[in-house]
Order: sequence, then C-alpha cells, then structure tokens
Amino acid sequence: MLTSLYVEGKSWFHRVPVRAKLIALVIVSLLLFATKSLTLLLPAFLLCGSLYLSLGMTLREAISRVGFIFFTILVLALVNLFLLPVPDVAALILRLTSLVLFAAAVTATTTIGAFMDEITILMKPFERLGLLRAADVSLALGLVLRFVPDIFARYQAIREAHRARGLPVRPLTIVGPLIILTLKDADTIAAAIDARGFRRQ
Repeated sequence: MLTSLYVEGKSWFHRVPVRAKLIALVIVSLLLFATKSLTLLLPAFLLCGSLYLSLGMTLREAISRVGFIFFTILVLALVNLFLLPVPDVAALILRLTSLVLFAAAVTATTTIGAFMDEITILMKPFERLGLLRAADVSLALGLVLRFVPDIFARYQAIREAHRARGLPVRPLTIVGPLIILTLKDADTIAAAIDARGFRRQ
C-alpha cells in the first residue's frame, strides 16, 4: 500500500533541483501537445518510460502507481476511435502516457516539503500582484500530492470489501463510496487547517 508518492533513491533525477524538474515538466508538456508526429511521440514515450523505470522502483510498484491513469487513458482512446483517425488516437495515447510517466518521475523524486517550498517561491510574483496567496496554493497542491496515495488505497479497500461480500466489482459501485469518503476527509482536513490557523499565518 502506498503511503507517499516519493521514492527514496540516489538516481541522477533525484539530484536534479526541484525548480529544474518543474520547468522541465512544463516544457515537456508544451512540446508533447505541440506535435502529432508519431516519429517524435514514440521516442518521447520511450525516454519518459526509461526515466520513470530508472528511479529504483520494482516493476510492480512502478505499474501500480500509474496503472489506473493508464486505464483511464485507454478508455479515452477507445471512445476517440469512433471520432478520430487511428493515427490521431495513437498520438493521443503516446502524448498522454509520456506526460504521465514524466510527471510520475517528478513526483517520485521530489518530497512534498520541497515541492511546496518551490511552489511558494514560484507563486510569490502573483501574490505581490494580489492575485493569490502563495502559501495557500502550495498547501493545496501539497495536500493533493499527499493524499493521492490515500485515495488509491481507499479505492483498493472498497474493491476488496466488494469482493469479500461477493458483490460484483464495478466502477460505478466503487466511485460513489470513494467520493463520499474523500469529501468527508476533505472537510476534516479543512477544519483542521482552519483550527490551526495555517491560512492566517
């Protein structure tokens, strides 16, 4: 069961500064969505996959972290087969999976604390303009990263509970309880944040 998205390791990507990884993520995203060429997207997919698998995880752990997202991408691709030509659907799959793999590599090599500190620094110019509060943005994004593993673990627990009761495991019967439990947790966390005055510091 995942307790954190961060993976302890000494790979070269672990040593890359957080800011450089975030900037690289933005650049990779823009480049991936700027082309439909399979001759460019396929090498990008292989490079992102190689990077992700080089972080010191077992193959099973690596797949489990992105398996649900890949399943979602597959469903999206099947739907688009009725709307788009096959080369465009292939480009869509390669583009999204490459982006997911690179983003997963970034989150796997960056602690939540380092991520929040860097986001706070990057958001400071917008705070000076009065558009937002940098600390609030970094806290929100940090909470998302922190509780993604918990949501995934809760999904697995609900699925196993269905199986134990002999109920059919269907996405619609799992998503409802998952959303309800997640919203309850969100209310609890929000109350705890307000009680400690984090958003007033």
